[in-house]
This record gives sequence, C-alpha cells and structure tokens, in this order.
Amino acid sequence: MAMTPIPSDTFKLGFIGAGKMAESIARGVVNSGVLPPSRIRTAHLGANRRKAFESFGVTVFDQNQQVVEDCDVVIFSVKPQTVKDVVLQLRPKFSDKQLLVSVVAGTKLKDLQDWAGHSRFIRVMPNTPAAVGEAASVISLGTSATEKDGELISSLFGAIGKVWRANEKLFDAITGLSGSGPAYIFLAVEALADGGVAAGLPRDLALGLASQTVLGAASMAVKSGKHPVQLKDDVASPGGTTIAGIPELEKGGFRGPLMNAVVAAAKRGRELSQN
Repeated sequence: MAMTPIPSDTFKLGFIGAGKMAESIARGVVNSGVLPPSRIRTAHLGANRRKAFESFGVTVFDQNQQVVEDCDVVIFSVKPQTVKDVVLQLRPKFSDKQLLVSVVAGTKLKDLQDWAGHSRFIRVMPNTPAAVGEAASVISLGTSATEKDGELISSLFGAIGKVWRANEKLFDAITGLSGSGPAYIFLAVEALADGGVAAGLPRDLALGLASQTVLGAASMAVKSGKHPVQLKDDVASPGGTTIAGIPELEKGGFRGPLMNAVVAAAKRGRELSQN
C-alpha cells in the first residue's frame, strides 16, 4: 500500500514530551522558517514547560492524545524508561497517514514499531548542542518510512544543526561519539582554562579564550576541507610554541583516552539498548 505523502507546506508537527530537546527542535524549526509556530503542538500540565513553548507561539494541549489527533508528524521526546508505556497508551490514536519519529536514546526502531503497531517510523539521534543550533543528528528510516519522509525529517533536524543518514546498527557507536562527545569536549575546555590560569591568566579570560578556541578549531575542521593532521601542522611552526606543547599531550596519551572513551560509551549504549 502506497504511503500518503506528508504535505510539506501544510503539515502539523507534534511533540510527545515537552522537555529541553523538544523545545530546542521546535525553536530551531520556527527560527529557520521551516514551520510557523501555529503548526506546532505539544502537551504538558506544568506551568513552566507550557510557558516555554507558548512564549514562541506553540500550542500546548493538556493531553498527549490531543497532539496525536491533531498532527501529521509526531516526535517522541521522552525518557527511555517511559517511552514504551507512552507509545502503548497512544497506539489506538495513530493513523497510517502519520509519520512517527523518536529521539529517545537507546530505543530500537523494531521495538518502537512493535509497540506502536505502526512501521512508518524514523529514529533520530541528536545531541545536546541542539540547544544552540549546532546539533549533530543521525537519521535511520523504519520499515515503511519513505525517502520523502526522510527528506522531511532531515529538513526539520537541519534547522538545529547538521544531519547524517546511517544504518541503525551504527547508533550505539554514534551515541558514544556525538551523543557523549560534548561532555569530553567540556572537560577539554575546562582543562585548557585551568592551564591558562596556571600560566597566569584570570579565570574569566582563560575560560572565554578556551571556549572560543575550541569553537574556532571545530569550525575550521568543519569548513576548511583539510584533514585535522594538516590543520595541526599549519599551527605547529618549526621550533615554535605549539610544537613545544604537543609532546606533552603525547606523553599524557591524549588521543588514546579520547578514543577509549568513545568505545566505552558505545559499549554502554549497546548494553542499555539490550535491556
């Protein structure tokens, strides 16, 4: 049976779960002009979360089933331990015309489809920099999701950062890298700032310089088209300051622990998704 295309110009977008990730996605979609806030819905009874969404024009219902009844695309953004109960509760309300999306960590498409009785599903793995419009999001299509469905969701998540398409079997490794990776970079920012303080800088200046330096370096890695080794070599001039510092990083095994952290986080993600 052919899937009914989601109307790209008039569809309504709903969020089940009104937390920070849902808010980040909704704000990005509105700010980028992908959808006006009048076509976005969520549900929550708490005053603070209602106010957060209403502040930029999103309609907030009292019940999740109202969101499902009113929307063409429904994004599940709830905690992993509650997603099964939430999906089962809403199952009678889903229609074949709807596209369901999950940003829930560690929850497989097969399980989501079984609980929903609905295979037009897409799983997305965003990360916390979604809050500042710099997410790294990876998308995997469920059994009945169409290429047009994938393009639609890519446009939504493209509003909060960059989007890749990958087989779901890679999602544990993706969790270990882009899901957990921001925390490793925050540690690096803190360490750089501490180094600045140790070298005599005021704390505020050191932290500002460290944060902006990491941001700038990452932007160069994204935009320059050069391999990171080449970018490093460009900074490390002969007999200069940078090349004096690099052996200290090598002595401390800088790269090995970062690699091992990604692998360990991926392994833990695999364990959690099997529970």
